[in-house]
Amino acid sequence: MNLSKNTYRTITGVKEVVELTKRKYHQWLVYQDNKPAYFVDFYDLKEESNAMMNSLVLCTDNTISEVLELINKRNNINLSIPKISRIGLKKKIKSEQAELDLKPIPKKWLAYSL
Repeated sequence: MNLSKNTYRTITGVKEVVELTKRKYHQWLVYQDNKPAYFVDFYDLKEESNAMMNSLVLCTDNTISEVLELINKRNNINLSIPKISRIGLKKKIKSEQAELDLKPIPKKWLAYSL
């Protein structure tokens, strides 16, 4: 998977974030313990994990952050969506291409999450 490794300068300091090169509203990079670990595409229903996330997020009108918080509590893990800056002030300093092989979120974490 082709990703961008971007470095931003924010009020709180320099932050490095891996992001999708061509971001779409239905595609998300999910971090585990502050490292990119999983890729979620709500409309790629061939993957059972993505279909489950589709129903958890789109069908229940929850945000992906709310769903990840519920998954975290139930499974005692640390999944998150990276935020570059809490107040929106940021400046991109550097960008480079990265190639990572990210898997879907494991189905066992999604079963009965809500």
